[in-house]
Amino acid sequence: MTRPKVVRGHRGQPSLVAPLSEASASSIVVERHRHWGVVAIAMAAVFWSTSGFFVRLITVDLMTLLFWRGIFSGTALFMVFFLLKEPRRTSEIHKLSWSTIGVMVASALAMICGISALRFTTVAEVMVIYATTPFVTAAVAWLLIGERPSRSTILASLVALCGVGVMLIDAQWGNSMIGRVLALGPPFMMALMTTILRRSPNAAMLPAVAGSAWLCSAFSLPFAMPLTISPLNLGLCAVFGVVQNAAGLAFYTLGSRQVPAAEATLIASLEVPLTPFWVWLAFGETASPSTLIGGAMVLSALVGHILIGKGRFATPTVLR
Repeated sequence: MTRPKVVRGHRGQPSLVAPLSEASASSIVVERHRHWGVVAIAMAAVFWSTSGFFVRLITVDLMTLLFWRGIFSGTALFMVFFLLKEPRRTSEIHKLSWSTIGVMVASALAMICGISALRFTTVAEVMVIYATTPFVTAAVAWLLIGERPSRSTILASLVALCGVGVMLIDAQWGNSMIGRVLALGPPFMMALMTTILRRSPNAAMLPAVAGSAWLCSAFSLPFAMPLTISPLNLGLCAVFGVVQNAAGLAFYTLGSRQVPAAEATLIASLEVPLTPFWVWLAFGETASPSTLIGGAMVLSALVGHILIGKGRFATPTVLR
């Protein structure tokens, strides 16, 4: 038994104080790290949720927006990579595997489709469709690598699919429908990214995502007019790329190291309701009743899947 430590108390009288055990001290440190991890992931969700706000605020054409946002985002993400990784790990950049290239291309296409969708339809509709990503991932992983989803995942997927169907009840062909079709791109691209990473867990994720931002700029350049942008819009594109994407991913990377996957995914899902909230607050953009009902169904399925299914398909958000 550990001997109590004798210390001098009031008026120099000796008193016995039980020393703090190593296990207790360790649990306090772990809980403190978890607390800051939760804060970091919540900050990531807040940063990610500003995507719709910036797309509405920046008045430059879509391709020019994608070009400059990719330039600033990719540069900032590479800086984050060098700050978070040890110098010896920077050799990952020179070891580009087919898996890393696949993640890079899928992430770039997800960015293009996601931001384009925000230009053609309401932010709420885009986020409702994007919230189905874990369920699309379950289906793609089953088809490509034979990873069978659990019953809870299948049930939640059916509820989410019904929610998207409800949202499309009043759909008409036009800009809104084009936006909804484009919004299907990010869930499928993110599902492909996650499946690749599950098959090749050693793929360099952060350099791939950083490279995908530059690849997005390369895709957009032939259709963009980068030299015609105003200083104000250029500054907004810089903030869009650095704060919304790079800072969000940096906070999520730091926080997810301290928090269980299911809890991290649940906290990050705050992005889904926050994104349309900021746009409503700043621009008065509202969603249709069918979108609200369908969104509630999808969000309920998402939260239920995370709580019951333990967040099996946790996916960081990197596309907006």
